[in-house]
Amino acid sequence: MFLIKIGFTLFLGLYLALMWQQIITAKSLVQATHNQIPKLGKLAKNDFIPHTAQKAQILTLYQPLQHLQWEGERVSNTGIAYFSLDGFSNESISESDLDVARINQDPYKIAKFLAILGLSSHLQGEYEKAINYYKEGLEISKQNTYYELEAILLGNLGLAHVQQGDYYVEAINYLNDYWQLIHDRKQNSNTAQSQEAKALGNLGNAYYGADLYAKAIAFHQKRLALSRKIKDQAGKAKALSDLGIVYQALGDAKKAIDYQQQALTLAQQIKEQSLESFALGNLGIIYQNQSNYTKASDYHQQRLAIARQLKDLRSEAEALANLGGVAYFQGDYNKAIALYEQGWKISWDTLHDADILYRILGNQGLVYFQMGNLNKALESYGKYFQYASSRNNHREQGIAKINAAAVRLQSGNLAGAAKTFKEAIEIWESLRARLGSNDGFKISIFETQNTPYSNLQTVLVAQNQPEAALEVSERGRARALAELLSRRLWAVPIQKEAPTATLASVTIAEIKKVAQNHRATLVEYSIVPGNFLVEGKLETHESELLIWVVRPTGNITLRRVDLKPLWQCQNPQFCYPKGLTDLVSKTRELLNMRNRSLERNSNTSSVIDENPLHQLHQLLIQPINDLLPQDANAHVIFIPQRSLFLVPFATLQDATGKFLIEQHTISISPSIQVLDITYKLRKKPRASKNFNSNLIVGNPTMPKIVTQLGESPEQLPPLPGAEQEAKAIAQLFQTKALIGANANKSKVLQQMSNSTLVHLATHGLLSDFSGLGVPGAIALAPDPTVQGQTSTEENGILTASEIIHLKLNAELVVLSACNTGRGKITGDGVVGLSRALVAARVPSVVVSLWALPDEPTALLMTEFYRNMQHQTDKAVALRQAMLTTMKHYSYPLDWAAFILIGQP
Repeated sequence: MFLIKIGFTLFLGLYLALMWQQIITAKSLVQATHNQIPKLGKLAKNDFIPHTAQKAQILTLYQPLQHLQWEGERVSNTGIAYFSLDGFSNESISESDLDVARINQDPYKIAKFLAILGLSSHLQGEYEKAINYYKEGLEISKQNTYYELEAILLGNLGLAHVQQGDYYVEAINYLNDYWQLIHDRKQNSNTAQSQEAKALGNLGNAYYGADLYAKAIAFHQKRLALSRKIKDQAGKAKALSDLGIVYQALGDAKKAIDYQQQALTLAQQIKEQSLESFALGNLGIIYQNQSNYTKASDYHQQRLAIARQLKDLRSEAEALANLGGVAYFQGDYNKAIALYEQGWKISWDTLHDADILYRILGNQGLVYFQMGNLNKALESYGKYFQYASSRNNHREQGIAKINAAAVRLQSGNLAGAAKTFKEAIEIWESLRARLGSNDGFKISIFETQNTPYSNLQTVLVAQNQPEAALEVSERGRARALAELLSRRLWAVPIQKEAPTATLASVTIAEIKKVAQNHRATLVEYSIVPGNFLVEGKLETHESELLIWVVRPTGNITLRRVDLKPLWQCQNPQFCYPKGLTDLVSKTRELLNMRNRSLERNSNTSSVIDENPLHQLHQLLIQPINDLLPQDANAHVIFIPQRSLFLVPFATLQDATGKFLIEQHTISISPSIQVLDITYKLRKKPRASKNFNSNLIVGNPTMPKIVTQLGESPEQLPPLPGAEQEAKAIAQLFQTKALIGANANKSKVLQQMSNSTLVHLATHGLLSDFSGLGVPGAIALAPDPTVQGQTSTEENGILTASEIIHLKLNAELVVLSACNTGRGKITGDGVVGLSRALVAARVPSVVVSLWALPDEPTALLMTEFYRNMQHQTDKAVALRQAMLTTMKHYSYPLDWAAFILIGQP
């Protein structure tokens, strides 16, 4: 068996800081606050105390400037966006004119004057007053079917609520009514449909501002489809760019870049420079958040040139400020300040834009922080938070809180730092709650939210509160999976995109109970990053590894490991720039090369020192070795994080050359909470008692797949070794394996739902066939043709996206295929086949970490099931099978590929 890899990219999600640029506030607000906003001058040399690469700082977050444009908007000379009352918006109307209209009982004039007065207040930033005028005018317009006036009033009511900071109910309701009014008229002209497309875009933006990303995507997709239908290229480009912004907020950089690139290309083709500028700015922000400062600077510079050509002052100010951010991360603080000051001057002197001013202020707080001027930094973040709160912007509130907490930690105020980090976590978890049951979005958004969890762990450890730190570690991992499993455990109905309460994370008391229930030692790893100044540039690197050991007795111990030596190394041969990620990758490379230094008897000191399995043992096991059980059959359940999910724990070697599997019985779980929920699922009575069959599949008639874009599908090669494996296992269980064409997808799915044991020996695929961000698939035989046509839905590819929606009753599923334990590594664990099966209510899953050789795999699997017949303990059965296979095949590559995830 071997790996089929088709366009799969391992995604180690970096933090993508994304804001929604609200519509400009009134000049009076800016003037009232301007004198309270500190500005930076040029730094003197003694202002900055450089941090060496040996000293880690708490992580801080940068907020680039990004504007979300409203469709059909006009912008006043003070920068306020509105929908124009064409034909009479410039009329001079007073309250006395309105009184005369009321006396004359002229409903059209009353509605018209109310609209004009509302717009006048709107443009002066008096939003509450404008809303009252608009509402009264809207009621009269509805009663008298003044369609055009009603539409404009609805649109402006929506915008006024947005500008006032009411992003959720009022803004969405009015903009939805605005769209429905246009949609219900069923006009088929291009002009009417173009107006409807813009309304869809605005409603999508409103949902985005309310942090309801699934709804935002749905409306932007509708707008995109309508723009394509009416061949509105500019509308299509805008919809693509807006979709990119939403996916950026969700942490899906790949999709965000793809949408923005499409928008940029289209805008350039149709020579729409404003749309080109919009896409360039968004691309610059994405690459800036990925630490690709060369590309980020290039896009921001291109946007700056267009902005100056178009005399678009807002875009110019944003481009300057974002270039200041690039300079900040490159360590050029004086250049950063100079660029901030240029953006500030434009915003203050001409735009009177408080949004830009306060966001620049927040980013200047980072420079103060690097200077060591903590009081000014804290003052900056405090004002930034107040302004974000006034706009009801949860993302920016969280950023301000995280950075303020970092300042408090740096100043030695541990209690204050802990309190502020907790507040940031509460704010950001409210964003995830707004995603309802959308598992994919919850996974991706969490990639943008890791920082406060790791920072809070650092603070609590510094306060000598290791148990509280463990609770935070659990709170910051596998949350989407835990919530999905919890809903299935309790059969809780949930609306797809409605705001919901998040699942409570486990407490220390519950963690101890889990260890007791499993009679197991739990080992949880947490990789803590830090900011380091390396050769004048600010870089994020792994700083420390926290390891908690929870024993069945309830005792909890924390051990700490310094990770900086991995990347701060003198010898390039043993240097790992990406820390544990590089070390794990090197281990896997040597395993695949069948390197002799990794064999059972390789225990000379010279070999051990160069052995990555020994290096991993020193980092992951040696610090806690005295806490692990002496009984080799006692369970040790590892809860890894990030790259550690790819560690072959069974192969880790101590100083004598012994493998970990020789000393301990091992299994894996994405989190302690997930382990607890799968335990409860296992104990829960099944809906039916007719689940005694075993499904054994081997070497199906292989489907055809596209291995390279643009090429014709090719049939996967057969696996005769998998067939022999399946027949041998079926004989043990006195059943018949599904082989060849008999192992078609429909039949396998039908039997899976009624089986207690499922064994699939076939090809494992790493591609995201569904396009839903969930990679992984199993190759099965295509279904028989129906009336001469092959079903496209039953093509023989069983994807992870399909599995996650199944309701399986199996106690154990074994994927005896290549790389079935791999996938997209996220804060929610490994997103792929293994996670999909756990989500489908399977308490125990056996998957592989690499491509499998046929003969050793057949031996190991046969031994595994033979052991299972004598005992129900899956982890012990797998360990004994590995030890038996090791006697015949000494290379770890041959016997250590499989891991048990879930219940032992």
